[in-house]
Amino acid sequence: MEIFNAFGSIFSIVIMIAIGYIITKVKWMDKDGAELVAKLVINISLPVLMINSLMKDFDRAKLFSLGEDVVVPFVSIIITYFIGKLFVKILKIGEKKRGVFLSMFFMSNTIFIGLPVNLALFGTESIPSVLLYYIANTTLFWTIGVFEISKDGNKGYNKFMSVETIKRIFSPPLMGFILAIILILLAIPVPKFMMDTFKYLGDLTTPLSMIFIGNTIYYIDLKGIKFDKHIWGVLLGRFIISPLVVIFCCRVFPLPDLMRKVFIIQSAMPVMTNTAIITKSYDSDYEYAAIMIAISTILSLFLIPIYKIII
Repeated sequence: MEIFNAFGSIFSIVIMIAIGYIITKVKWMDKDGAELVAKLVINISLPVLMINSLMKDFDRAKLFSLGEDVVVPFVSIIITYFIGKLFVKILKIGEKKRGVFLSMFFMSNTIFIGLPVNLALFGTESIPSVLLYYIANTTLFWTIGVFEISKDGNKGYNKFMSVETIKRIFSPPLMGFILAIILILLAIPVPKFMMDTFKYLGDLTTPLSMIFIGNTIYYIDLKGIKFDKHIWGVLLGRFIISPLVVIFCCRVFPLPDLMRKVFIIQSAMPVMTNTAIITKSYDSDYEYAAIMIAISTILSLFLIPIYKIII
């Protein structure tokens, strides 16, 4: 029965991804349409989802209790980063692929896949834990991750910390999270019609995210892919090493059971979709990043139910 429940909780996500794939195939949506969907999620539905969820379920006391738990995501991701650097040497990854390989090895897709998956597996109670992992993941991607990718390209190194980097870290979803925290701490009431609006818009996050993933998969040519060390190395980092590191960290820093499960699932998510965008902007191996996004996303649909059974 547990097996059926695990697969059942992810089946709705598979259906929504399939819808995104089909409507792209029949020309209802192209790459421009997918870009609009991504903007709607990142700039509108996701920020208001965070505001609505946090203000509905949290007060000052609960917020303060979460603060120390963000240590585990930061520590686990940084440990995975250094393990990834070791794998770069062991696998002898070429100079033009090292940065993107490393970024995909230690960073996960915590929003477009992570949030909908955790909502499907654990319900809205998982959102605060999802956000804690998201904060660590986003901060480290736009600093360490982008810096490593910039080494691969022909446009020179990106500054480790810059005004542009800070702007990317403080993205609309994170600003929605910060605004919700401020409203809760200051006990500022929000009118019911606004909260209702936030709920309706926030409910769009999961279906729009999955439709976007279906569109992305459609445009990736999977037929000629050769599974070599560059692919297997990233998959090993994403789906085995990263969650094992989180499990280890949770033994050192004990966490509530739900938070521990969410962090493990978040760490085992596929490659970040932003990786392909950043890789292309630095004239690095964009096709490699795009292929890994597609492969890891498809593979995750089969692995997520297994993770739920295990944890």
